[in-house]
Amino acid sequence: MRSDQVTKGMQQAPHRSLFNALGLTKEEMERPLIGIVSSYNEIVPGHMNLDKIVEAVKLGVAMAGGTPIVFPAIAVCDGIAMGHTGMKYSLVTRDLIADSTEAMAMAHQFDALVMVPNCDKNVPGLLMAAARLNIPSIFVSGGPMLAGHVHGQKRSLSSMFEAVGSYAAGKMTAEDVEEFENKVCPTCGSCSGMYTANSMNCLTEALGMGLRGNGTIPAVYSERIKLAKHAGMQIMELLKNNIRPRDIMTKDAFMNALTVDMALGCSTNSMLHLPAIAHEAGVELNVDIANAISAKTPNLCHLAPAGHTYMEDLNEAGGVYAVMNELAKKDLLNLNCITATGKTVGENISGAVNRDPETIRPIDNPYSVTGGIAVLKGNIAPDSGVVKRSAVVPEMMVHSGPARVFDCEEDAIEAIKSGKIVAGDVVVIRYEGPKGGPGMREMLNPTSAIAGMGLGSSVALITDGRFSGASRGASIGHVSPEAAVGGPIALIEEGDIISINIPENIMNVEVSDEELAARREKWQPREPKITTGYLARYTAMVTSGNRGAVLEVPR
Repeated sequence: MRSDQVTKGMQQAPHRSLFNALGLTKEEMERPLIGIVSSYNEIVPGHMNLDKIVEAVKLGVAMAGGTPIVFPAIAVCDGIAMGHTGMKYSLVTRDLIADSTEAMAMAHQFDALVMVPNCDKNVPGLLMAAARLNIPSIFVSGGPMLAGHVHGQKRSLSSMFEAVGSYAAGKMTAEDVEEFENKVCPTCGSCSGMYTANSMNCLTEALGMGLRGNGTIPAVYSERIKLAKHAGMQIMELLKNNIRPRDIMTKDAFMNALTVDMALGCSTNSMLHLPAIAHEAGVELNVDIANAISAKTPNLCHLAPAGHTYMEDLNEAGGVYAVMNELAKKDLLNLNCITATGKTVGENISGAVNRDPETIRPIDNPYSVTGGIAVLKGNIAPDSGVVKRSAVVPEMMVHSGPARVFDCEEDAIEAIKSGKIVAGDVVVIRYEGPKGGPGMREMLNPTSAIAGMGLGSSVALITDGRFSGASRGASIGHVSPEAAVGGPIALIEEGDIISINIPENIMNVEVSDEELAARREKWQPREPKITTGYLARYTAMVTSGNRGAVLEVPR
Protein backbone atom coordinates (compact mmCIF):
# COMPACT_ATOMS: atom_id res chain seq x y z
CA MET A 1 0.00 0.00 0.00
CA ARG A 2 1.17 3.54 -0.76
CA SER A 3 0.05 4.58 2.72
CA ASP A 4 2.67 2.26 4.25
CA GLN A 5 5.04 5.18 3.56
CA VAL A 6 3.29 7.13 6.31
CA THR A 7 1.81 4.45 8.60
CA LYS A 8 4.16 1.44 8.83
CA GLY A 9 7.56 0.90 10.46
CA MET A 10 9.75 2.60 13.04
CA GLN A 11 10.72 5.43 10.69
CA GLN A 12 7.05 6.33 10.42
CA ALA A 13 6.51 6.73 14.19
CA PRO A 14 6.52 10.56 13.82
CA HIS A 15 3.93 10.26 11.05
CA ARG A 16 1.71 8.09 13.25
CA SER A 17 1.97 10.62 16.05
CA LEU A 18 0.42 13.19 13.69
CA PHE A 19 -2.33 10.75 12.73
CA ASN A 20 -2.93 10.34 16.46
CA ALA A 21 -3.31 14.09 16.65
CA LEU A 22 -6.08 13.75 14.06
CA GLY A 23 -7.87 11.28 16.30
CA LEU A 24 -7.21 8.26 14.09
CA THR A 25 -7.10 4.93 15.88
CA LYS A 26 -4.52 2.22 15.34
CA GLU A 27 -7.18 0.22 13.53
CA GLU A 28 -7.85 3.10 11.12
CA MET A 29 -4.14 3.49 10.40
CA GLU A 30 -3.93 -0.19 9.50
CA ARG A 31 -6.60 0.17 6.82
CA PRO A 32 -6.12 1.72 3.36
CA LEU A 33 -6.19 5.51 3.47
CA ILE A 34 -8.79 6.77 1.00
CA GLY A 35 -8.61 10.43 0.07
CA ILE A 36 -11.96 12.07 -0.60
CA VAL A 37 -11.52 15.20 -2.69
CA SER A 38 -14.39 17.47 -1.69
CA SER A 39 -15.30 20.44 -3.88
CA TYR A 40 -17.80 21.67 -1.28
CA ASN A 41 -18.18 25.42 -0.88
CA GLU A 42 -20.92 27.94 -0.16
CA ILE A 43 -20.65 30.08 -3.32
CA VAL A 44 -21.38 27.54 -6.10
CA PRO A 45 -25.02 26.30 -6.25
CA GLY A 46 -23.81 22.98 -7.63
CA HIS A 47 -21.65 22.50 -4.55
CA MET A 48 -23.82 23.45 -1.62
CA ASN A 49 -24.97 19.82 -1.24
CA LEU A 50 -21.52 18.25 -1.56
CA ASP A 51 -21.07 18.06 2.21
CA LYS A 52 -23.88 15.49 2.26
CA ILE A 53 -22.37 13.63 -0.71
CA VAL A 54 -19.00 13.53 1.04
CA GLU A 55 -20.50 12.19 4.26
CA ALA A 56 -22.20 9.43 2.26
CA VAL A 57 -18.93 8.58 0.51
CA LYS A 58 -17.14 8.42 3.86
CA LEU A 59 -19.74 6.01 5.16
CA GLY A 60 -19.40 3.83 2.04
CA VAL A 61 -15.61 3.73 2.36
CA ALA A 62 -15.78 2.83 6.04
CA MET A 63 -18.42 0.14 5.39
CA ALA A 64 -16.08 -1.45 2.86
CA GLY A 65 -13.05 -1.42 5.17
CA GLY A 66 -11.22 1.79 4.30
CA THR A 67 -10.29 4.89 6.25
CA PRO A 68 -11.83 7.98 4.59
CA ILE A 69 -9.95 11.28 4.85
CA VAL A 70 -11.34 14.45 3.27
CA PHE A 71 -9.38 17.27 1.67
CA PRO A 72 -10.67 20.18 -0.46
CA ALA A 73 -10.64 21.32 -4.07
CA ILE A 74 -11.63 24.81 -5.21
CA ALA A 75 -14.35 25.63 -7.74
CA VAL A 76 -15.62 28.75 -9.50
CA CYS A 77 -19.28 29.32 -10.39
CA ASP A 78 -19.18 30.28 -14.05
CA GLY A 79 -22.57 31.94 -13.85
CA ILE A 80 -21.49 34.27 -11.05
CA ALA A 81 -18.12 34.86 -12.75
CA MET A 82 -19.77 35.62 -16.11
CA GLY A 83 -19.36 38.92 -17.91
CA HIS A 84 -16.64 40.53 -15.80
CA THR A 85 -13.01 40.06 -14.79
CA GLY A 86 -13.96 37.01 -12.77
CA MET A 87 -14.43 34.95 -15.92
CA LYS A 88 -10.69 35.19 -16.55
CA TYR A 89 -10.34 33.02 -13.45
CA SER A 90 -12.66 30.19 -14.49
CA LEU A 91 -10.85 27.97 -17.00
CA VAL A 92 -7.53 28.59 -15.25
CA THR A 93 -8.82 26.88 -12.09
CA ARG A 94 -8.94 23.56 -13.95
CA ASP A 95 -5.15 23.36 -13.70
CA LEU A 96 -5.05 24.67 -10.13
CA ILE A 97 -7.48 21.90 -9.16
CA ALA A 98 -5.41 19.22 -10.89
CA ASP A 99 -2.14 20.52 -9.44
CA SER A 100 -3.40 20.92 -5.86
CA THR A 101 -4.99 17.47 -5.89
CA GLU A 102 -1.75 15.97 -7.13
CA ALA A 103 0.12 17.77 -4.35
CA MET A 104 -2.22 16.56 -1.61
CA ALA A 105 -2.35 12.97 -2.86
CA MET A 106 1.41 12.66 -3.24
CA ALA A 107 2.30 14.45 -0.02
CA HIS A 108 0.07 12.21 2.07
CA GLN A 109 0.37 8.95 0.11
CA PHE A 110 -3.29 8.09 -0.20
CA ASP A 111 -3.99 4.60 -1.49
CA ALA A 112 -6.98 5.65 -3.58
CA LEU A 113 -9.18 8.68 -4.23
CA VAL A 114 -12.89 9.42 -4.46
CA MET A 115 -13.45 12.64 -6.40
CA VAL A 116 -16.52 14.68 -5.46
CA PRO A 117 -16.86 17.50 -8.02
CA ASN A 118 -19.83 19.05 -9.76
CA CYS A 119 -19.29 22.17 -11.82
CA ASP A 120 -17.58 23.29 -14.98
CA LYS A 121 -13.86 23.14 -14.26
CA ASN A 122 -13.49 20.88 -11.26
CA VAL A 123 -14.95 17.85 -13.04
CA PRO A 124 -12.29 17.98 -15.79
CA GLY A 125 -9.67 19.25 -13.33
CA LEU A 126 -10.15 16.22 -11.11
CA LEU A 127 -10.24 13.88 -14.12
CA MET A 128 -6.88 15.38 -15.13
CA ALA A 129 -5.58 14.76 -11.62
CA ALA A 130 -6.82 11.17 -11.64
CA ALA A 131 -5.13 10.47 -14.96
CA ARG A 132 -1.90 12.11 -13.81
CA LEU A 133 -1.72 10.36 -10.44
CA ASN A 134 -2.94 6.99 -11.77
CA ILE A 135 -3.96 5.58 -8.42
CA PRO A 136 -7.38 3.89 -8.07
CA SER A 137 -10.02 6.63 -8.38
CA ILE A 138 -13.76 6.97 -8.79
CA PHE A 139 -16.07 9.96 -9.31
CA VAL A 140 -19.40 10.88 -7.76
CA SER A 141 -20.77 14.33 -8.57
CA GLY A 142 -23.30 16.47 -6.74
CA GLY A 143 -25.85 16.06 -9.53
CA PRO A 144 -27.87 18.41 -11.72
CA MET A 145 -30.34 21.08 -10.65
CA LEU A 146 -34.04 20.58 -11.29
CA ALA A 147 -35.47 22.83 -14.00
CA GLY A 148 -37.30 25.97 -12.97
CA HIS A 149 -40.89 26.74 -13.97
CA VAL A 150 -42.04 30.08 -15.37
CA HIS A 151 -45.56 30.50 -16.78
CA GLY A 152 -46.00 26.75 -16.90
CA GLN A 153 -42.83 26.11 -18.89
CA LYS A 154 -39.58 24.52 -17.75
CA ARG A 155 -36.73 27.03 -17.70
CA SER A 156 -33.02 27.13 -16.88
CA LEU A 157 -30.11 29.55 -16.50
CA SER A 158 -29.83 30.18 -20.26
CA SER A 159 -33.41 31.51 -20.16
CA MET A 160 -32.28 33.95 -17.47
CA PHE A 161 -29.42 35.38 -19.51
CA GLU A 162 -31.66 35.66 -22.57
CA ALA A 163 -34.28 37.48 -20.50
CA VAL A 164 -31.75 40.25 -19.88
CA GLY A 165 -31.32 40.59 -23.66
CA SER A 166 -35.10 40.67 -24.12
CA TYR A 167 -35.33 43.44 -21.55
CA ALA A 168 -32.70 45.45 -23.47
CA ALA A 169 -34.78 44.99 -26.62
CA GLY A 170 -37.91 46.24 -24.86
CA LYS A 171 -39.56 42.81 -25.07
CA MET A 172 -39.71 42.19 -21.33
CA THR A 173 -40.38 44.37 -18.31
CA ALA A 174 -38.23 44.55 -15.21
CA GLU A 175 -40.97 42.63 -13.40
CA ASP A 176 -40.79 39.87 -16.03
CA VAL A 177 -37.05 39.59 -15.55
CA GLU A 178 -37.44 39.45 -11.77
CA GLU A 179 -39.88 36.55 -12.11
CA PHE A 180 -37.30 34.62 -14.15
CA GLU A 181 -34.65 35.61 -11.62
CA ASN A 182 -36.62 34.06 -8.79
CA LYS A 183 -37.70 30.86 -10.56
CA VAL A 184 -35.18 29.55 -13.10
CA CYS A 185 -32.73 28.09 -10.56
CA PRO A 186 -35.00 26.46 -7.95
CA THR A 187 -32.64 23.98 -6.26
CA CYS A 188 -29.02 23.20 -5.62
CA GLY A 189 -27.13 21.33 -8.31
CA SER A 190 -25.33 22.02 -11.57
CA CYS A 191 -27.55 24.14 -13.85
CA SER A 192 -30.31 22.03 -15.36
CA GLY A 193 -29.49 21.98 -19.10
CA MET A 194 -26.77 20.17 -21.03
CA TYR A 195 -24.27 22.82 -20.04
CA THR A 196 -20.60 22.18 -19.33
CA ALA A 197 -20.94 20.74 -15.81
CA ASN A 198 -23.61 18.24 -16.78
CA SER A 199 -21.81 17.47 -20.03
CA MET A 200 -18.64 16.55 -18.17
CA ASN A 201 -20.49 14.55 -15.50
CA CYS A 202 -22.25 12.56 -18.24
CA LEU A 203 -18.95 12.06 -20.06
CA THR A 204 -17.43 10.80 -16.79
CA GLU A 205 -19.92 7.94 -17.04
CA ALA A 206 -19.07 7.44 -20.73
CA LEU A 207 -15.34 7.38 -19.93
CA GLY A 208 -15.99 4.77 -17.27
CA MET A 209 -14.87 6.81 -14.26
CA GLY A 210 -18.27 7.14 -12.57
CA LEU A 211 -21.13 4.82 -11.65
CA ARG A 212 -24.46 4.71 -13.46
CA GLY A 213 -26.48 7.87 -12.84
CA ASN A 214 -23.50 10.01 -11.90
CA GLY A 215 -24.33 12.49 -14.66
CA THR A 216 -28.10 12.60 -14.39
CA ILE A 217 -29.56 11.78 -10.94
CA PRO A 218 -30.81 15.20 -9.69
CA ALA A 219 -28.92 16.76 -6.79
CA VAL A 220 -31.96 16.77 -4.51
CA TYR A 221 -32.86 13.10 -5.00
CA SER A 222 -32.05 10.69 -2.18
CA GLU A 223 -30.83 8.33 -4.91
CA ARG A 224 -27.80 10.63 -5.19
CA ILE A 225 -26.88 9.87 -1.55
CA LYS A 226 -27.14 6.14 -2.24
CA LEU A 227 -24.94 6.58 -5.31
CA ALA A 228 -22.31 8.28 -3.16
CA LYS A 229 -22.33 5.39 -0.66
CA HIS A 230 -21.89 2.92 -3.51
CA ALA A 231 -18.99 4.98 -4.90
CA GLY A 232 -17.33 4.84 -1.48
CA MET A 233 -17.74 1.08 -1.39
CA GLN A 234 -16.64 0.62 -5.00
CA ILE A 235 -13.33 2.43 -4.54
CA MET A 236 -12.30 -0.39 -2.20
CA GLU A 237 -12.98 -2.90 -5.00
CA LEU A 238 -10.93 -0.85 -7.45
CA LEU A 239 -8.09 -0.75 -4.92
CA LYS A 240 -8.35 -4.48 -4.25
CA ASN A 241 -8.19 -5.25 -7.98
CA ASN A 242 -5.66 -2.49 -8.73
CA ILE A 243 -7.84 -0.95 -11.45
CA ARG A 244 -6.37 2.49 -12.14
CA PRO A 245 -7.51 5.52 -14.14
CA ARG A 246 -5.19 4.80 -17.07
CA ASP A 247 -6.58 1.26 -17.24
CA ILE A 248 -9.99 2.87 -17.71
CA MET A 249 -9.20 6.08 -19.64
CA THR A 250 -7.69 4.44 -22.71
CA LYS A 251 -7.78 5.65 -26.32
CA ASP A 252 -10.91 3.56 -26.89
CA ALA A 253 -12.56 5.06 -23.81
CA PHE A 254 -11.95 8.57 -25.13
CA MET A 255 -13.43 7.56 -28.48
CA ASN A 256 -16.48 6.31 -26.58
CA ALA A 257 -16.69 9.61 -24.71
CA LEU A 258 -16.50 11.64 -27.93
CA THR A 259 -19.21 9.47 -29.46
CA VAL A 260 -21.51 9.95 -26.46
CA ASP A 261 -20.63 13.67 -26.57
CA MET A 262 -21.96 13.84 -30.15
CA ALA A 263 -25.11 11.89 -29.31
CA LEU A 264 -25.94 14.00 -26.26
CA GLY A 265 -25.11 17.35 -27.86
CA CYS A 266 -22.73 18.36 -25.09
CA SER A 267 -21.15 21.74 -24.42
CA THR A 268 -18.37 22.84 -26.78
CA ASN A 269 -16.20 23.08 -23.65
CA SER A 270 -15.92 19.30 -23.87
CA MET A 271 -13.62 19.94 -26.86
CA LEU A 272 -11.27 21.73 -24.45
CA HIS A 273 -11.54 19.29 -21.57
CA LEU A 274 -11.40 15.87 -23.24
CA PRO A 275 -8.05 16.63 -24.99
CA ALA A 276 -6.65 17.99 -21.71
CA ILE A 277 -7.71 14.89 -19.75
CA ALA A 278 -6.36 12.64 -22.51
CA HIS A 279 -3.06 14.55 -22.41
CA GLU A 280 -2.70 13.66 -18.72
CA ALA A 281 -3.57 10.02 -19.49
CA GLY A 282 -0.85 9.83 -22.14
CA VAL A 283 -3.42 9.62 -24.95
CA GLU A 284 -3.17 11.89 -27.98
CA LEU A 285 -6.62 13.29 -28.74
CA ASN A 286 -6.72 15.81 -31.56
CA VAL A 287 -9.99 17.73 -31.96
CA ASP A 288 -9.81 17.02 -35.71
CA ILE A 289 -11.11 13.53 -35.00
CA ALA A 290 -14.38 15.07 -33.76
CA ASN A 291 -15.71 15.54 -37.29
CA ALA A 292 -14.97 11.93 -38.22
CA ILE A 293 -16.85 10.73 -35.14
CA SER A 294 -19.64 13.25 -35.72
CA ALA A 295 -20.07 12.06 -39.31
CA LYS A 296 -21.09 8.59 -38.13
CA THR A 297 -22.79 9.45 -34.81
CA PRO A 298 -26.44 10.52 -34.77
CA ASN A 299 -27.50 13.31 -32.44
CA LEU A 300 -30.07 11.70 -30.14
CA CYS A 301 -30.72 14.41 -27.53
CA HIS A 302 -31.74 18.06 -27.65
CA LEU A 303 -31.50 19.08 -24.03
CA ALA A 304 -31.64 22.77 -23.09
CA PRO A 305 -30.45 25.08 -24.53
CA ALA A 306 -30.81 23.12 -27.80
CA GLY A 307 -34.35 21.98 -26.94
CA HIS A 308 -36.99 21.81 -24.24
CA THR A 309 -35.86 18.80 -22.22
CA TYR A 310 -33.66 18.93 -19.13
CA MET A 311 -31.34 16.73 -17.11
CA GLU A 312 -34.19 15.41 -14.98
CA ASP A 313 -35.88 14.26 -18.20
CA LEU A 314 -32.72 12.50 -19.38
CA ASN A 315 -32.51 10.76 -16.02
CA GLU A 316 -36.10 9.55 -16.24
CA ALA A 317 -35.51 8.40 -19.83
CA GLY A 318 -32.74 6.06 -18.73
CA GLY A 319 -29.71 8.33 -18.46
CA VAL A 320 -26.34 8.03 -20.13
CA TYR A 321 -26.46 4.23 -20.24
CA ALA A 322 -29.70 4.34 -22.27
CA VAL A 323 -28.02 6.70 -24.76
CA MET A 324 -25.00 4.39 -24.94
CA ASN A 325 -27.25 1.38 -25.49
CA GLU A 326 -28.83 3.13 -28.47
CA LEU A 327 -25.37 3.84 -29.89
CA ALA A 328 -24.32 0.23 -29.35
CA LYS A 329 -27.15 -0.90 -31.64
CA LYS A 330 -25.07 0.42 -34.55
CA ASP A 331 -21.71 -0.70 -33.15
CA LEU A 332 -20.62 2.88 -32.44
CA LEU A 333 -18.97 2.08 -29.08
CA ASN A 334 -16.13 -0.12 -27.90
CA LEU A 335 -17.93 -2.37 -25.45
CA ASN A 336 -14.80 -4.06 -24.08
CA CYS A 337 -13.41 -1.07 -22.15
CA ILE A 338 -13.09 -1.71 -18.41
CA THR A 339 -14.82 0.82 -16.14
CA ALA A 340 -14.94 1.89 -12.51
CA THR A 341 -17.79 -0.56 -11.96
CA GLY A 342 -15.23 -3.32 -12.43
CA LYS A 343 -17.22 -4.43 -15.48
CA THR A 344 -16.95 -3.61 -19.17
CA VAL A 345 -18.98 -0.96 -20.99
CA GLY A 346 -20.97 -3.74 -22.64
CA GLU A 347 -21.81 -5.34 -19.31
CA ASN A 348 -22.77 -1.96 -17.85
CA ILE A 349 -25.22 -0.97 -20.56
CA SER A 350 -26.73 -4.39 -21.16
CA GLY A 351 -30.41 -4.10 -20.39
CA ALA A 352 -30.45 -0.28 -20.24
CA VAL A 353 -33.86 0.86 -21.51
CA ASN A 354 -34.81 4.05 -23.36
CA ARG A 355 -38.00 5.02 -21.54
CA ASP A 356 -38.69 8.24 -23.46
CA PRO A 357 -38.07 8.28 -27.23
CA GLU A 358 -38.50 12.05 -27.35
CA THR A 359 -35.85 12.84 -24.75
CA ILE A 360 -33.54 10.14 -26.16
CA ARG A 361 -34.35 9.59 -29.80
CA PRO A 362 -33.98 5.97 -30.96
CA ILE A 363 -30.88 5.38 -33.10
CA ASP A 364 -33.08 5.01 -36.23
CA ASN A 365 -34.95 8.28 -35.60
CA PRO A 366 -32.30 10.83 -34.52
CA TYR A 367 -32.57 14.60 -34.43
CA SER A 368 -29.81 14.55 -37.05
CA VAL A 369 -27.68 11.85 -38.61
CA THR A 370 -24.54 13.71 -37.54
CA GLY A 371 -23.32 14.60 -34.06
CA GLY A 372 -23.95 17.65 -31.92
CA ILE A 373 -20.52 19.30 -32.26
CA ALA A 374 -18.58 20.34 -35.38
CA VAL A 375 -14.99 21.50 -35.84
CA LEU A 376 -14.63 24.18 -38.52
CA LYS A 377 -11.49 25.21 -40.39
CA GLY A 378 -10.57 27.89 -42.91
CA ASN A 379 -8.44 30.99 -43.31
CA ILE A 380 -9.89 32.41 -40.07
CA ALA A 381 -9.13 29.22 -38.12
CA PRO A 382 -6.33 27.22 -39.77
CA ASP A 383 -6.14 24.94 -36.70
CA SER A 384 -9.80 24.83 -35.66
CA GLY A 385 -12.97 26.47 -34.42
CA VAL A 386 -15.77 24.65 -32.57
CA VAL A 387 -19.55 25.01 -32.76
CA LYS A 388 -22.42 23.24 -30.99
CA ARG A 389 -24.19 22.25 -34.20
CA SER A 390 -27.19 20.79 -32.37
CA ALA A 391 -28.02 24.25 -30.95
CA VAL A 392 -27.87 26.08 -34.32
CA VAL A 393 -31.16 26.83 -36.10
CA PRO A 394 -31.38 25.43 -39.66
CA GLU A 395 -31.30 28.85 -41.34
CA MET A 396 -27.90 29.62 -39.76
CA MET A 397 -26.13 26.42 -40.78
CA VAL A 398 -24.89 28.32 -43.83
CA HIS A 399 -24.40 32.05 -43.38
CA SER A 400 -22.50 34.93 -44.92
CA GLY A 401 -22.32 38.48 -43.63
CA PRO A 402 -20.19 41.48 -42.72
CA ALA A 403 -17.77 41.26 -39.80
CA ARG A 404 -18.43 43.44 -36.79
CA VAL A 405 -15.10 43.37 -34.99
CA PHE A 406 -14.51 43.82 -31.25
CA ASP A 407 -11.32 43.34 -29.26
CA CYS A 408 -13.07 42.41 -26.02
CA GLU A 409 -16.37 40.98 -24.81
CA GLU A 410 -17.55 44.18 -23.12
CA ASP A 411 -17.42 46.24 -26.34
CA ALA A 412 -19.43 43.59 -28.18
CA ILE A 413 -22.14 43.47 -25.50
CA GLU A 414 -22.48 47.24 -25.57
CA ALA A 415 -22.92 47.20 -29.36
CA ILE A 416 -25.46 44.37 -29.24
CA LYS A 417 -27.58 45.91 -26.50
CA SER A 418 -27.52 49.38 -28.11
CA GLY A 419 -28.93 48.00 -31.36
CA LYS A 420 -25.78 48.40 -33.45
CA ILE A 421 -25.78 44.73 -34.49
CA VAL A 422 -28.34 43.90 -37.17
CA ALA A 423 -29.59 40.82 -38.97
CA GLY A 424 -26.93 39.27 -41.18
CA ASP A 425 -23.94 40.48 -39.16
CA VAL A 426 -21.09 38.25 -37.98
CA VAL A 427 -19.86 39.43 -34.58
CA VAL A 428 -16.12 38.80 -34.10
CA ILE A 429 -14.77 38.92 -30.52
CA ARG A 430 -11.01 38.44 -30.34
CA TYR A 431 -8.09 38.75 -27.90
CA GLU A 432 -10.18 36.61 -25.51
CA GLY A 433 -8.27 33.34 -26.05
CA PRO A 434 -6.23 31.41 -23.46
CA LYS A 435 -3.30 33.85 -23.70
CA GLY A 436 -5.12 36.93 -24.92
CA GLY A 437 -7.91 37.00 -22.33
CA PRO A 438 -6.08 35.75 -20.47
CA GLY A 439 -8.14 32.75 -19.40
CA MET A 440 -10.40 32.25 -22.45
CA ARG A 441 -13.58 33.82 -21.09
CA GLU A 442 -17.00 32.37 -21.86
CA MET A 443 -19.23 34.48 -24.11
CA LEU A 444 -22.63 33.65 -22.64
CA ASN A 445 -23.56 37.32 -22.19
CA PRO A 446 -23.15 38.29 -25.87
CA THR A 447 -24.76 35.09 -27.20
CA SER A 448 -27.67 35.51 -24.80
CA ALA A 449 -27.99 39.19 -25.73
CA ILE A 450 -28.14 38.21 -29.42
CA ALA A 451 -30.85 35.64 -28.69
CA GLY A 452 -32.76 37.97 -26.38
CA MET A 453 -32.71 40.74 -28.99
CA GLY A 454 -34.38 38.38 -31.45
CA LEU A 455 -31.26 37.95 -33.62
CA GLY A 456 -30.48 34.30 -32.84
CA SER A 457 -31.61 33.16 -36.29
CA SER A 458 -29.79 35.87 -38.24
CA VAL A 459 -26.50 36.77 -36.47
CA ALA A 460 -23.39 34.60 -36.02
CA LEU A 461 -20.62 35.05 -33.45
CA ILE A 462 -16.98 34.00 -33.83
CA THR A 463 -14.39 34.19 -31.04
CA ASP A 464 -11.04 32.88 -29.87
CA GLY A 465 -12.71 32.72 -26.48
CA ARG A 466 -15.17 29.99 -25.59
CA PHE A 467 -18.85 29.53 -24.89
CA SER A 468 -20.91 28.38 -21.96
CA GLY A 469 -22.87 25.21 -22.58
CA ALA A 470 -25.85 27.53 -22.10
CA SER A 471 -25.03 29.38 -25.34
CA ARG A 472 -27.04 28.58 -28.45
CA GLY A 473 -27.03 29.76 -32.04
CA ALA A 474 -24.26 30.01 -34.63
CA SER A 475 -21.62 30.56 -31.95
CA ILE A 476 -18.16 29.45 -33.08
CA GLY A 477 -15.46 29.45 -30.42
CA HIS A 478 -11.94 28.20 -29.66
CA VAL A 479 -10.69 29.81 -32.90
CA SER A 480 -7.06 28.74 -33.18
CA PRO A 481 -4.49 30.16 -33.46
CA GLU A 482 -5.84 32.93 -31.26
CA ALA A 483 -5.43 36.64 -31.93
CA ALA A 484 -2.84 37.14 -29.19
CA VAL A 485 -0.32 34.94 -31.02
CA GLY A 486 -1.06 36.44 -34.43
CA GLY A 487 -3.79 34.06 -35.56
CA PRO A 488 -5.73 35.20 -38.66
CA ILE A 489 -8.69 36.24 -36.52
CA ALA A 490 -6.49 39.20 -35.53
CA LEU A 491 -6.39 40.32 -39.18
CA ILE A 492 -10.14 40.59 -39.78
CA GLU A 493 -11.35 44.14 -40.38
CA GLU A 494 -14.75 45.75 -39.94
CA GLY A 495 -16.98 44.97 -42.92
CA ASP A 496 -15.03 41.97 -44.25
CA ILE A 497 -17.44 39.31 -45.49
CA ILE A 498 -17.29 36.11 -43.46
CA SER A 499 -18.73 32.89 -44.82
CA ILE A 500 -19.73 30.00 -42.54
CA ASN A 501 -20.78 26.55 -43.73
CA ILE A 502 -21.32 24.27 -40.74
CA PRO A 503 -22.38 21.15 -42.68
CA GLU A 504 -19.12 21.35 -44.67
CA ASN A 505 -17.03 22.36 -41.59
CA ILE A 506 -15.75 25.51 -43.31
CA MET A 507 -15.31 29.10 -42.13
CA ASN A 508 -13.52 31.79 -44.16
CA VAL A 509 -13.11 35.53 -44.45
CA GLU A 510 -13.50 36.54 -48.09
CA VAL A 511 -10.20 38.35 -48.35
CA SER A 512 -7.34 37.37 -50.66
CA ASP A 513 -4.22 35.67 -49.34
CA GLU A 514 -2.24 38.68 -50.56
CA GLU A 515 -4.38 41.10 -48.56
CA LEU A 516 -4.13 38.96 -45.44
CA ALA A 517 -0.34 38.83 -45.87
CA ALA A 518 -0.22 42.62 -46.16
CA ARG A 519 -2.28 42.99 -43.00
CA ARG A 520 -0.01 40.56 -41.21
CA GLU A 521 2.99 42.73 -42.01
CA LYS A 522 1.32 45.59 -40.13
CA TRP A 523 0.11 43.51 -37.18
CA GLN A 524 1.84 44.03 -33.85
CA PRO A 525 1.51 41.76 -30.79
CA ARG A 526 -0.13 43.35 -27.81
CA GLU A 527 1.28 43.71 -24.36
CA PRO A 528 -0.16 41.18 -21.90
CA LYS A 529 -3.26 42.50 -20.15
CA ILE A 530 -2.14 41.11 -16.79
CA THR A 531 1.49 40.93 -15.73
CA THR A 532 1.36 39.75 -12.10
CA GLY A 533 -0.06 36.81 -10.17
CA TYR A 534 -1.38 33.47 -11.36
CA LEU A 535 -2.87 34.78 -14.60
CA ALA A 536 0.54 36.07 -15.69
CA ARG A 537 2.07 32.62 -15.12
CA TYR A 538 -0.89 31.04 -16.89
CA THR A 539 -0.43 33.33 -19.91
CA ALA A 540 3.20 32.29 -20.21
CA MET A 541 2.43 28.55 -20.06
CA VAL A 542 -0.95 27.98 -21.74
CA THR A 543 -1.29 26.44 -25.20
CA SER A 544 -4.02 27.08 -27.78
CA GLY A 545 -7.65 26.04 -27.56
CA ASN A 546 -7.30 23.30 -30.17
CA ARG A 547 -4.83 21.56 -27.86
CA GLY A 548 -7.17 21.79 -24.88
CA ALA A 549 -5.49 24.90 -23.43
CA VAL A 550 -3.09 22.67 -21.49
CA LEU A 551 -0.11 24.14 -19.70
CA GLU A 552 3.44 23.60 -20.89
CA VAL A 553 6.72 24.88 -19.50
CA PRO A 554 8.04 27.56 -21.92
CA ARG A 555 11.22 26.49 -23.69
